[in-house]
Amino acid sequence: MQAQLVAPKEYNITDEWMKSSIPQDRLAIVSENEEGNVTTRTYGELRTRINKIGNAFSKLGLHKGDVILLLLPRGITAYEVYGGALKLGLVIIPSSEMLREKDILYRIEHSDAKAIIVHDQFAKAFEEMNLPDTLTKCVVGGHTNSGFGHNISVLMEEESSDWHQPKTNRDDLAFLSYTSGTTGNPKAVMHTHSWGYAHIRTAASGWMGIQEADRVWATAGPGWQKWIWSPFLSVLGSGATGYLYEGKFDPYAYLAFLKKHAIQVLCCTPTEYRLMAKDKRISEFSLPHLRSAVSAGEPLNMEVIHLFKRLFNVNVRDGYGQTENTLLLGFMEDTPLLPGAMGKPTPGNWVEVVDEDGTPCLIGEVGHIAVHKSTPALFKGYFRDKERTERQYRGDFYLTGDKARKDEEGYFWFEGRSDDIIISSGYTIGPFEVEDALTQHPAVQECAVIASPDPDRGNIVKAYVVLVEKQKMPEEELVTLLQNHVKELTAPYKYPRKIEFVRELPKTTSGKIRRVELRKWDLETLNQ
Repeated sequence: MQAQLVAPKEYNITDEWMKSSIPQDRLAIVSENEEGNVTTRTYGELRTRINKIGNAFSKLGLHKGDVILLLLPRGITAYEVYGGALKLGLVIIPSSEMLREKDILYRIEHSDAKAIIVHDQFAKAFEEMNLPDTLTKCVVGGHTNSGFGHNISVLMEEESSDWHQPKTNRDDLAFLSYTSGTTGNPKAVMHTHSWGYAHIRTAASGWMGIQEADRVWATAGPGWQKWIWSPFLSVLGSGATGYLYEGKFDPYAYLAFLKKHAIQVLCCTPTEYRLMAKDKRISEFSLPHLRSAVSAGEPLNMEVIHLFKRLFNVNVRDGYGQTENTLLLGFMEDTPLLPGAMGKPTPGNWVEVVDEDGTPCLIGEVGHIAVHKSTPALFKGYFRDKERTERQYRGDFYLTGDKARKDEEGYFWFEGRSDDIIISSGYTIGPFEVEDALTQHPAVQECAVIASPDPDRGNIVKAYVVLVEKQKMPEEELVTLLQNHVKELTAPYKYPRKIEFVRELPKTTSGKIRRVELRKWDLETLNQ
């Protein structure tokens, strides 16, 4: 099975949707904004524009192996620019518009990035950043050259759609995806073109259930690994038609979009499913075309799964994976649903529950969810951090950081995280960054951040804060002040939605904060 996931030696991810077997006139992308205006690209148009953008990058002096940072909003342009960069063999750092200046500068310095490409709507903010003079600066969108740098949208119009650039190999890097850790700076996960080949064959057909020419809506936005996983690779790699909604999330608008476009395959976050299920108008909708629905990020509530089954006759199937790999566990279309379970290993991925030595555990024994090093969709390592990469392995197995047990039928059952990373609404949040931002406020003496269970987001960020003496501001005002302070220093989704003030933090004899005790406090509060 694993051999089927190994890419040809000469391979580029974009080969998947450049192949002639996909009709030129088939719609590749359909994008609709809040006003109902629709923009489309056929596969033929997408191929042409990808070639032109790749040639434009080459004309600017970018070469195979160069690292570039992309920051683009949800829209057709993201597909074209990512495609052009990958076809040229550039290494992409996917970046969200939620990142702050310090996040951008760290990624540029750490990766030795040669260029930064941002959408025209973000250009003004980037003009004010202290970016290296050696960095090639580009914008996309707009119709004139920006003060920020070269306009790719303008340059591409002058380029040929013929392709004469060097070819890539399966082991060439394609992505450097930065992911939060419990301490220190984000880790840069290295993925090759071969990883993309394996991912498409694991997630697109087996899990998402995409068939060629399907109408697929995967709601993730560019800048996140989930966008690369589903809207980008899985949809285009299957020859399907991807649908985009460029408006803000609204449960009723989402349901209306599903109905209007007769979506056949849906990939949402658990939070989006939960909020759609809570909308009192959901029973007004009939979705007879919806054949497959999947969810990933954190476990989805059974009541939501039952509601979608009752109203739309579709099973919302959970999946589990990481930035470092692919969809590792889940419910395939032919896997019987088992309430509360994580599912089974996905085809072609060697996943086990192992002990501290990397030895597979007995049935029912709790251990680490681990991936064998031979798995084609496993990452190449952490960029410029061999020591951190090696720490993640026990023998031949990579440890995901999560714990589970396996039953007699091969289902995995989640037991908890091995570390303190917080997953909220599908976002991965390292507590260290939030704690660092809080302690920069003069009112904060020390603090600790944990994941607090939440019915809509799965978890939210909660901070336990010890204040400096003589704080006279009312607690409610102080909470708002600290939340806004964190939003200014980190991506807004990382701010603590709950703050509790305490006299001291529980610690070990060596002075380490006992987060397990804080989680116990939190549960006691929730149960009151």
